[in-house]
Amino acid sequence: MVRPCPSVGPRGRLRAWPGARELAPSLRARPARCRRLLPRGGAAPAGGGAEAGPGSGPGCAGGAAAKAGDMTDNIPLQPVRQKKRMDSRPRAGCSEWLRCCGGGEPRPRTVWLGRPEKRDQRYPRNVINNQKYNFFTFLPGVLFNQFKYFFNLYFLLLACSQFVPEMRLGALYTYWVPLGFVLAVTIIREAVEEIRCYMRDKEVNSQVYSRLTARGTVKVKSSGIQVGDLIIVEKNQRVPADMIFLRTSEKNGSCFLRTDQLDGETDWKLRLPVACTQRLPTAADLLQIRSYVYAEEPNIDIHNFVGTFTREDSDPPISESLSIENALWAGTVTASGTVVGVVLYTGRELRSVMNTSNPRSKIGLFDLEVNCLTKILFGALVVVSLVMVALQHFAGRWYLQIIRFLLLFSNIIPISLRVNLDMGKIVYSWVIRRDSKIPGTVVRSSTIPEQLGRISYLLTDKTGTLTQNEMVFKRLHLGTVAYGLDSMDEVQSHIFSIYTQPQDPPAQKGPAPTTKVRRTMSSRVHEAVKAIALCHNVTPVYESNGVTDQAEAEKQYEDSCRVYQASSPDEVALVQWTESVGLTLVGRDQSSMQLRTPGDQILNFTILQLFPFTYESKRMGIIVRDESTGEITFYMKGADVVMAGIVQYNDWLEEECGNMAREGLRVLVVAKKSLAEEQYQDFEARYVQAKLSVHDRSLKVATVIESLEMEMELLCLTGVEDQLQADVRPTLETLRNAGIKVWMLTGDKLETATCTAKNAHLVTRSQDVHIFRPVTNRGEAHLELNAFRRKHDCALVISGDSLEVCLKYYEYEFMELACQCPAVVCCRCAPTQKAQIVRLLQERTGRLTCAVGDGGNDVSMIQESDCGVGVEGKEGKQASLAADFSITQFRHLGRLLMVHGRNSYKRSAALSQFVIHRSLCISTMQAVFSSVFYFASVPLYQGFLIIGYSTVYTMFPVFSLVLDKDVESEVAMLYPELYKDLLKGRPLSYKTFLIWVLISIYQGSTIMYGALLLFESEFVHIVAISFTSLILTELLMVALTIQTWHWLMTVAELLSLACYIASLVFLHEFIDVYFIATLSFLWKVSVITLVSCLPLYVLKYLRRRFSPPSYSKLTS
Repeated sequence: MVRPCPSVGPRGRLRAWPGARELAPSLRARPARCRRLLPRGGAAPAGGGAEAGPGSGPGCAGGAAAKAGDMTDNIPLQPVRQKKRMDSRPRAGCSEWLRCCGGGEPRPRTVWLGRPEKRDQRYPRNVINNQKYNFFTFLPGVLFNQFKYFFNLYFLLLACSQFVPEMRLGALYTYWVPLGFVLAVTIIREAVEEIRCYMRDKEVNSQVYSRLTARGTVKVKSSGIQVGDLIIVEKNQRVPADMIFLRTSEKNGSCFLRTDQLDGETDWKLRLPVACTQRLPTAADLLQIRSYVYAEEPNIDIHNFVGTFTREDSDPPISESLSIENALWAGTVTASGTVVGVVLYTGRELRSVMNTSNPRSKIGLFDLEVNCLTKILFGALVVVSLVMVALQHFAGRWYLQIIRFLLLFSNIIPISLRVNLDMGKIVYSWVIRRDSKIPGTVVRSSTIPEQLGRISYLLTDKTGTLTQNEMVFKRLHLGTVAYGLDSMDEVQSHIFSIYTQPQDPPAQKGPAPTTKVRRTMSSRVHEAVKAIALCHNVTPVYESNGVTDQAEAEKQYEDSCRVYQASSPDEVALVQWTESVGLTLVGRDQSSMQLRTPGDQILNFTILQLFPFTYESKRMGIIVRDESTGEITFYMKGADVVMAGIVQYNDWLEEECGNMAREGLRVLVVAKKSLAEEQYQDFEARYVQAKLSVHDRSLKVATVIESLEMEMELLCLTGVEDQLQADVRPTLETLRNAGIKVWMLTGDKLETATCTAKNAHLVTRSQDVHIFRPVTNRGEAHLELNAFRRKHDCALVISGDSLEVCLKYYEYEFMELACQCPAVVCCRCAPTQKAQIVRLLQERTGRLTCAVGDGGNDVSMIQESDCGVGVEGKEGKQASLAADFSITQFRHLGRLLMVHGRNSYKRSAALSQFVIHRSLCISTMQAVFSSVFYFASVPLYQGFLIIGYSTVYTMFPVFSLVLDKDVESEVAMLYPELYKDLLKGRPLSYKTFLIWVLISIYQGSTIMYGALLLFESEFVHIVAISFTSLILTELLMVALTIQTWHWLMTVAELLSLACYIASLVFLHEFIDVYFIATLSFLWKVSVITLVSCLPLYVLKYLRRRFSPPSYSKLTS
């Protein structure tokens, strides 16, 4: 067996693959096999061998890497530098241990049908849990997340110190009430979010299913399902656990699945039941046979499965190999019929759960920056306290004096900052929800709205996010003539004329050439439409519509009851188009197909062979026999890159394919070849022989098929468009102009992803596109990276397999090149790989990332990003529920970032700096007061004065800054370049912080020295003059800071002033009420306030006059 091993660079450095940490638990559980992370990764074949990953094998430092030889010298290998994560997620190893401690390590299992009691090991409960805490960990967890902030821990220690008599400076409530209020707000907010999450999980876990038992069918909740249960899943019902498909009610013995919540592809996947159990007369007979399923251990690979089904009570015992075709993964939806399956995996062992990362508590970059500033303020606090004691020459119990000064100047670090910011976040969330221009937007995480204002990388899903996932047939090109949407009636008339005119029409008057040309064109159109109507894998299904029952509808081919099922929406669009022009697919099973003509004639065809589409071949083919004429025809359709070498020589294929691709259409080339009976019999004999071979089976089968794929007659080109969501192009252009780089991560095919990227203008017309060639080892990756390095201003398109190889050997070099690209498209991405790309971007660039998706396969990416946005769409609400923000259309993202993100960040920056300014002012006054009075550790203001200052007297005006805005929302949308200024973090930086510190020192000193100079005889006059001047200065500074007045701001200013004046009556203990009624008091306060504020007004005017900010140029 091959074991995964690290790669070794030329200098002998070990390079660890970045996804190893996420995969560690599953690799530990499966030491004998090397699984790959990506969708097309190898599960070990049934024979027991393992599929080696790129460059793996004995001595993997040699192997392919060694073949690269001297080539590797051009790119120096860099050590993988890991940045510190900005979140509070527990380490993977620890969390996996906690999760698995009840169930042991996952192992291969034997599951008896309908007998859960015969299990050979302990399995997890089938419950979905997206909560961050449980009942016991909630309070400790929330408190830990709060007190790990230096900010909050400091205030906890401060409040606790007041229990020591020597350190007490005032009443206990002055310290404990603000801290208790902060914690209460946080705990209530977290509790509400956890309760909502719990209710959502409970709704999923309480869904009811039918279980087959010896007593008949019983109802069971999803959470009560066990490994070994026989579960019945109805049509359009989600599969509750990972199961093996045993029976279906469909007559054709198969069913279709919708896998959108698992891999993001809305194509319907064909699944086949176990042949042995499908042959049983009834579903109840499943309990009468002695049979079991041997299955591999749980893993994350959603595209592969290895197992066997064994029936012991038959003679001889029957064994069938099981593959992905027999598997029903949890979260998928049955699109046809009722199915019965046996449960293999539950709970945390589900493929969908293993592909989803644990939810984490996201901490915004803004909060980390504020936390950093509070540490600087704490340093200033310590320095000031030491200076005060030093100026006393460290006399007496100086260490106790240091502690008293630390408590005395504790206002330097404002406890109200956390409260104001948290309440501001709630206001921002409310404003976002109330915005009528982005209806339906939901804020699920109210802790990070400022993140929206600083996004550098946007990572988006394709299907359902950028596109509507609705395929529309746009173009039929026959070489000499093309038919668009406006000329489809001509195609319809051609088809109508072929099937309604007699075979030998009578001679008509008029020029003969015209008739001949018309007939030739009609036959060409007919051949093209007929080929499109036959060459596909679509099955028409009939449903009851309330008037006609299902059996009658199927018998009469009732149009109103017919639904098309297929593994690709492209194919459905093509068949729906042939129906619209007159040739309708009305019936199909595994061996025949029926078409209805415009004259209601039924054409019967026998399906002789079907060659399905594969990612490698990029084409599909079908051989049919026309029952009426006996003609055998081989039809084929596929991508132009492969069909160009298969069809006969022509001079228009390449040019027209390019033209249609530039219009954003998904182009298919359709061709045919007529086969004689002998020719087909010879092919069939060789084809059957190739399928029976043991060695190189796939190669031999492909060779036989290719013998037919020569000199085929080119019939037409088809152009299908996956319609973009409304305003996707202007939204992407807005984001690009705002300095945001957009990466598209999709599970779809490379050609489809490239086409959508061009159609959505993710890649502009002037940009080249570099399609990264498939690479499997280090040498190939090196050569392709060097080729890519030589390109400039070029968008990158890369597949998941190649990306894995590049990240394994050249992670640093690849990310460096990719980050320089204007746009990147990653196709065939697994869910965990999407999250890995987000994590690498965060670690390599240090910039903020935003992930947008609409399917269950996007949840990992959304939770890993700094800011996750879910789009409610056709793929359900799983992404929306897991995201921080939920929107209904992609175009709403522009306003969410440009307007709400920008405003939230700028408002929080202004609010935080003003709260710090407010605290530094009073701390400066305390320092001046103590230094004047012989460095005594005596508080200047006590009791309610100190609490009222940061609450009722100044709280409303300061908090009203959350309503401020520099430009109107329309201007912010019109000039996205304004957003680019925020990416540098200028609204809250060390420079702006220093400016506000200097303003605080100036104003605090001015007010205190002014009061000391102008007070008359009593100390209480100093308190009255200085405190009143301080309150007025704060109110005037808020007015100076505001850029756009709101009526609530005016109310807040007047209300605060009124509260202060009214409270003077009750503050006689601190303020001389008779003194403040004198004219002397009024002029002294007026002079001090004027001196502290007027210079700042002058400086603001001069700055706006000679160095205006960018936004002011737009508003003037």
